[in-house]
Amino acid sequence: MARPRIKDVARHAGVSEKTVSNVINDYAHVSDRTRTVVRASIEQLGYRVNLAGRHLRKGRTGIIALVVPELDIPYFAELARHVIREAEKCSLTVLIHQSGADRAHELAALAGFGSTFVDGIILSPLALTADDLRDRAGFPPTVLLGELLEEGADHVAIDNERAAREATRHLISLGRRTVLAVGGIDAPGLGTAEARTRGYRAALAEAGIAHDPAALVPVDSFRMPAGARAVARVLRDGVRFDALLCLNDQLALGALRTLYEHGVRVPEDVAVIGFDDVEGGRFSVPTLSTVAPDKAAVAKVAVQLLRRRIEEATDPDGGDPEGADPDAGDPDGADPDAGRDGVVEGAGPEVQSPQDRIVAHRLVLRESTEGHEGR
Repeated sequence: MARPRIKDVARHAGVSEKTVSNVINDYAHVSDRTRTVVRASIEQLGYRVNLAGRHLRKGRTGIIALVVPELDIPYFAELARHVIREAEKCSLTVLIHQSGADRAHELAALAGFGSTFVDGIILSPLALTADDLRDRAGFPPTVLLGELLEEGADHVAIDNERAAREATRHLISLGRRTVLAVGGIDAPGLGTAEARTRGYRAALAEAGIAHDPAALVPVDSFRMPAGARAVARVLRDGVRFDALLCLNDQLALGALRTLYEHGVRVPEDVAVIGFDDVEGGRFSVPTLSTVAPDKAAVAKVAVQLLRRRIEEATDPDGGDPEGADPDAGDPDGADPDAGRDGVVEGAGPEVQSPQDRIVAHRLVLRESTEGHEGR
């Protein structure tokens, strides 16, 4: 039996092929009645979109790459799940690549891995410089995550400086006066750690607390063992403190373990707050207060921006509507449903200037700063 095509669905539902395409892609300007009828026909006929044909017809593969420093860092694993979910809504497949924060690996990813099998890239760079990103002629469309390295690329992040300032302000509002920044970096730079350190220092200055360079606790990685070692070191050196701002949740969870082993009560003796709101912080003892970026929004905005850039790069003059059956012929004249459903045909995508999108974050206050009654 022949595979049902879009024209078969259109005939069965009594609408145009264009309307079926609009329903497949969940376009807003389709009436509920028409949408219900078309979906019923799709289900009854067993129609499935020919994704491979659709992508090839547009000169695409339907594959995008998500490049992150380390997959076993929970933040990136959780972000990857959200990106995959958003990409699936657009009929895109996600290739996940681990760069190891290595410049050579990040450059290879930026260049599309030396082939044409990805349509675009969502990249969280740690080792690249602004110069690396400035000349991307011939590279696949790219959306950057994290701190902005240059203004010429689409970029999605939270306001890390503001978030750190808010977290530090909260610790100070609890009466804490000696706040250490675990992972803090006292140097100019465009990285996430530098931005969060600036926010930490700004909050101290607002409260009239003098900045002590010794309050920045260096780490050799942003994993739990590094957080545990860093706090063990300051305890061994006799540094006095009553709060920790940890620049990610992994450092904070390691810090909690060391404080427990040394008989330091949290939050009675030391309040602890992290960044990222990873799942482990909701089950630690005590549970971890944290800055929670809207990871779902980061993924959604990044995929939307990348999809737009891919359309600009591969379909500059318009072409078939997204979701159209590659086996279907041209629409036969005017669409009788266009007026009723509000569908307006237009030209191809207009090239947009680079977007710098800041996504929301919030403070999540749990036992590590609020005690058991603060849950």
